[in-house]
Amino acid sequence: MLAFGTHPDDLEITCGGTLILLRRQGWRVGAVDLTRGELGTRGSAESRARETAAANRILKLDFRVNLGLPDGNIATTQENLHSVIRQIRQHRPWLVIAPYWEERHYDHVHASRLIAEAAFYSGLNKIETGQPAWRPFRVMFYVGRIGFNPSFVVDISATFEEKMKALRCYSTQVGSRQAIAVPDSKKGQREPETLISTPYAMQVFESMTRYYGAMIGAAHGEPFLVREALELNDPVAYFRQFPADRQAHLFPQE
Repeated sequence: MLAFGTHPDDLEITCGGTLILLRRQGWRVGAVDLTRGELGTRGSAESRARETAAANRILKLDFRVNLGLPDGNIATTQENLHSVIRQIRQHRPWLVIAPYWEERHYDHVHASRLIAEAAFYSGLNKIETGQPAWRPFRVMFYVGRIGFNPSFVVDISATFEEKMKALRCYSTQVGSRQAIAVPDSKKGQREPETLISTPYAMQVFESMTRYYGAMIGAAHGEPFLVREALELNDPVAYFRQFPADRQAHLFPQE
């Protein structure tokens, strides 16, 4: 599994619980941040790098790298495509996770297209990167500010607290009205608030996991969308895996 985030903290917000869960289940899970978030309203590229390092100690990923693409300019160029293709070919993931293609922040829109195209082109032998070609089986898209009807929802009830703990590592970005470090010339000033910098934002993040969790009868969930139909070789075995209390919650007796 290889998860791509547009900026540091995007993965923690959108699919951190899933990444932690998959690692606990023994899967190899890595992450790639496209940019350093240098255009962010709060903090700096350096502070966000420190925060990412702290979050990584909680996520316990097998690896996490930053491509250093220019924040605010995530164009689908050959250079950027090859940067992403190299990561896919190096790590050879069965699944890739990417941001949903409809979003308020256009960096995420552009990142979604870049990653999806790279996942396809990575399978073409005649694109030369000095690595064997590799195409992931599926690209899974995670939700941002603009919602969707998910193809499936992952139950993250067991990892929700760790997800939120990892997210709180980004103290310059989320859930705090505290003044943060600013240059000496601006000492005593507060950085501007953003949509995610107030304590209310953390309540929103929790509410989203509860909303999607309710769809599957779980306390917390993270939704994903795939473009292709999902194939089930044995629908009976698949649906019988869910515990009786989950079934009773979704299908109460009349």
